[in-house]
Amino acid sequence: MNGLKELIQSVTENLVFVLEFLAIIVAIFLAALLFEKLAQKKRGVKEKIFTTRKMAMIGMFSAIATILHLFDFALPFAPPFYKLDFSELPILIGAFAFGPAAGVMMEFLKILLKLLIKGTSTAFVGDLANFVIGCSFILPASVIYAFGKKKRSAIVGCVVGTLILTVFGTAFNAVYLLPAFSALFGMPMESILQAGMAVNPLATGDSIVNFVMACVAPMNLIKGGFASIVTMLIYKPLSPIIKAGYRQ
Repeated sequence: MNGLKELIQSVTENLVFVLEFLAIIVAIFLAALLFEKLAQKKRGVKEKIFTTRKMAMIGMFSAIATILHLFDFALPFAPPFYKLDFSELPILIGAFAFGPAAGVMMEFLKILLKLLIKGTSTAFVGDLANFVIGCSFILPASVIYAFGKKKRSAIVGCVVGTLILTVFGTAFNAVYLLPAFSALFGMPMESILQAGMAVNPLATGDSIVNFVMACVAPMNLIKGGFASIVTMLIYKPLSPIIKAGYRQ
């Protein structure tokens, strides 16, 4: 209940940013929908993007992702305000099973459920970052798989998704997230960079590029690599169970 009250208060105080957030979500979802339609056309199939059972499965995978998202943890090579979680694992599995649009929807529901439970401590900046960076991994991986639906496509999708996650997530931190975090909490950028140098000797100098390369890039690589490896190990045996009756 407290999480809901805090969420309503934060939405009221940051209405413009929330509207921009929602516009980004809609744009990414429409892009995923377009790619999924093109993939179906290429494969010569026509399936409903959303069915009742698929929506139920999306809800279940989103709930699992939310639980994993809540159990985030710090890593020794990054400042404590950076947390790693493995919520992209169930979302990647769900996106492979039900398509890119479902993957984007699961990312959104994960953030929404987290906000309802815990509220936001970053005026939605961290939540937007988590959504956009998560989609930078899930969307390319699931789109590539949607066009092929073969093991090779899944491997290529996971590799490409992990690389995009690492590159985009790292650049997004440098260009947007860290400056926004600095402005929001009145924390000088020099203090943020010093926090990185205190735990990671590779984050040397007063360069934000050195900071994100040493502290953020490895975290994104771990996140994408872990989700990709586990998905490749368990997706095939799980796939018949996940999809049972979904086309009926």
